[in-house]
Amino acid sequence: MLNKTAKSGVAVLVAGVAVFAGSVTLLVLTGNTAVRYSADHGDTVPVWTRWAPALAGIMAIRLVPARPPAALLASGGTRVEAEVLLAAALVFAVALRLTGGGEPAHVLLKLLLLLVVPLVLFRVRRGSPAIALGDRPRVAPVVPVAVWLLLSCAGPFALRPSDYADTVDTVDTVTLIATVVVVFLVNSLLEEVFYRRWSQTRWEAVLGRWPAIVLVSLLWAGWHAAIQGVGDLPVDLASAFANQGAQGLFLGYLWSRYRLMWPLLVVHGAVNALPMFL
Repeated sequence: MLNKTAKSGVAVLVAGVAVFAGSVTLLVLTGNTAVRYSADHGDTVPVWTRWAPALAGIMAIRLVPARPPAALLASGGTRVEAEVLLAAALVFAVALRLTGGGEPAHVLLKLLLLLVVPLVLFRVRRGSPAIALGDRPRVAPVVPVAVWLLLSCAGPFALRPSDYADTVDTVDTVTLIATVVVVFLVNSLLEEVFYRRWSQTRWEAVLGRWPAIVLVSLLWAGWHAAIQGVGDLPVDLASAFANQGAQGLFLGYLWSRYRLMWPLLVVHGAVNALPMFL
């Protein structure tokens, strides 16, 4: 029979899969299968085009040999920390929606809830439990990352250019570099550290690999409804879960299998930067 922890993991996994399936069903039934892919404009792409790179990347991860994933070192505070981080993620998504998702609220809320709150938490808990990295396969993620990049840069699944891409030739070099660096630090780096390195690792220790990946993918996807929504909350959430949620599964599996930050930062950084330069 399953113990309490295993039962919790199964329940979270089943509920998460139901959310993904329900989101897709809602989009199909309401005719909203074209989803926004940028907060900079209202252009849309068929939602299934965002699944293909993520699914191909997940398959590539499965095919590339990897040593058993490193585990969070034993800590009595793992569940407490996981729950506090979960609460911070939920408050961030709700507060961002209530404030309209614009600036400076987006950056300020992100810094407060995804950075300051965890750092205070770890300070109170006498430091963040270490991640046992061991002998990691540092180059193994090259294959799945390359597969994802190839599909995301060329062919029918390629990311579309953003409006900013039309102005790249007229923007001075310093401004362009500053924009890319700030976006990378505030979005790619901070989000991957909070959602994958801090949150997912702890939930894996509590629930198991895939329940944690699914849970954190939905948490990460959910806040995007505030910046890429159309004003209909159910549809906005369904679009975020079906779009960013699928990307989150790929990112989460990358972290779970390899315990390396660079693949996450390359993929997430590309999601934000590629539309500027394609």
